[in-house]
Amino acid sequence: MTTLWWIPIAAPLAGAAVLLLGGRRTDRWGHLLATAAVSASFAAAVVGFVRMLGRDTAHRAVDGTLFSWVPTAGLHIDFGLRADQLSVCFVLLITGVGALIHVYSIGYMAHDPDRRRFFAYLNLFVAAMLLLVLADNYFGLYVGWEGVGLASYLLIGFWSQKPSAAAAAKKAFVVNRVGDIGLVLGIGWMFAVTGTVSFAGVFAVAPDASQSALTGIGLLLLLAACGKSAQVPLQSWLGDAMEGPTPVSALIHAATMVTAGVYLIVRSGPIFNTAPAAQTAVVTVGAVTLLFGAVIGCAKDDIKKALAASTMSQIGYMVLAAGLGPAGYAVAILHLLTHGFFKAGLFLGAGSVMHAMNDETDIRRFGGLRTVLPITFVTFGIGYLAIIGVPPFAGFFSKDAIIESAFAAGGVRGLVLGTAALVGAGITAFYMTRVMLLTFFGRPRWDEDAHPHESPPVMTTPMIVLALGSVGAGAALAGGRLVSWLEPVVGSHHEHPVLPGWAMTIIILAVVFAGAWAGWRMYAVERVDRSAPHDVSALTRAARRDLYGDAVNEAVFMRPGRGLATGVAVADNRVVDGAARLTAAAVSLASGLLRRAETGYVRSYALSMLVGTVAVAGLIWVVGR
Repeated sequence: MTTLWWIPIAAPLAGAAVLLLGGRRTDRWGHLLATAAVSASFAAAVVGFVRMLGRDTAHRAVDGTLFSWVPTAGLHIDFGLRADQLSVCFVLLITGVGALIHVYSIGYMAHDPDRRRFFAYLNLFVAAMLLLVLADNYFGLYVGWEGVGLASYLLIGFWSQKPSAAAAAKKAFVVNRVGDIGLVLGIGWMFAVTGTVSFAGVFAVAPDASQSALTGIGLLLLLAACGKSAQVPLQSWLGDAMEGPTPVSALIHAATMVTAGVYLIVRSGPIFNTAPAAQTAVVTVGAVTLLFGAVIGCAKDDIKKALAASTMSQIGYMVLAAGLGPAGYAVAILHLLTHGFFKAGLFLGAGSVMHAMNDETDIRRFGGLRTVLPITFVTFGIGYLAIIGVPPFAGFFSKDAIIESAFAAGGVRGLVLGTAALVGAGITAFYMTRVMLLTFFGRPRWDEDAHPHESPPVMTTPMIVLALGSVGAGAALAGGRLVSWLEPVVGSHHEHPVLPGWAMTIIILAVVFAGAWAGWRMYAVERVDRSAPHDVSALTRAARRDLYGDAVNEAVFMRPGRGLATGVAVADNRVVDGAARLTAAAVSLASGLLRRAETGYVRSYALSMLVGTVAVAGLIWVVGR
């Protein structure tokens, strides 16, 4: 229990509090405190994991309660944590990769005057994500969920003096609020149906709940996941979020924010397992998004935005797998873990390139950097091989497993999902080959005032560690190891593959190599200019504009919303305020007429009293008869 509380609260949250409340007095050593806090959290996570391994399968989960949050008769919610086989995977990823990103940030943010505040926000981000995955109820998960949203807003807009960064932070915040509404409504519906918001209570009652209620709850949870994990239709914020410092991008994409939606779906498996319509929506969103992000990635010249599009696509793979139910939960988590290594490595490699190129991000202005940035080239190259799925790198084991599980779904559904995942793998190989070639190969295309140089050891060391993880994580977790580990939480399922494993591997690798070959033919053989060509196809123009995601949001949500707001304002002004003004005018008119009766002459008042007395007497006489 002590280890449980130390992981999310005593270390990173306390670190954030000290740095934010301590102010400028902590500037000199704040970055060291923040890094030590997350490192201590990782050490506690490892201790908890080792202890969990020492217990038998039935007793590995650990629960603990600190205090009662909502102690009412109708609703009782404890501040409780639960460490089980699923949450410990996330905790190790968040704290391990998070610690490496903190170390990297020491060098990357060395000359930023607000470095202490940046590290405080990083600590807050890690703490919120840890609370999200360790909470034993949906209310605690929601608190961590909103904490992640707040921290992402602070970090994406960290350089708020840049209008683009401030706008990107607001965009991420607003888009995620749409998804958060889904989570709030879903939790409220859960309570109405089950009378509780604890995982154990909800999952115990779910099989007996009505199909319509479970479908509605599942769709609301999917909406929440779409917001945090940048899935269609709430994906538009992710590319703009690259306005934040590069370590933020690595943390968001590899270990924290975008993985939250996948966790929510997998954790809520008992709900989705009994709601087939909601499961179908999940796999549809995943399949559409993995292709959506891959197509966008083909046209991005900004190295960070190309990687952001790839994150959208790779999370789509995870969501697709999670939508397959027990057959896909474990492989979704497998890809999430391997993705954490190679995507963090790719983003930190991009940051190293930017560090060497005066913060230039346009890959058309790079070229030939492999000789001047040898460590960055090797580590980024390993991440490249991992993400496209070349054996024996990590992505080969996890992405292949998802594609095989998609085909194994059977029938037309399995054929459509498997084909989408397979095509996505080929497109991924194409655009990542493009990024790799334009950055590290070919003739140098950088400006004369650029003097590329390798990053300092404080930045390259985390990149090397992540590269090692990108090589070994897949083999270490594959082969049924992770499936067996997660089975007590996500359940078991026996697949019926449509082809032998070796045959499916050959097909997948053939598609991957075809995509890589197409990228090589286009960007290694042909001459590459420093500026993007204007005579491009309609699809390329659409991909450059993120397949018109912003335009769709503007047409479907913003303009109707603005029109509704304008209509409400008009109604408020003319109806509500008009009624108030009319009442005031009527009172004013009545008082004006009444004022005329007030003459100040005694004889007038006496006459009025006489008339009134006669009228009353006459009325009494009439009624009396």
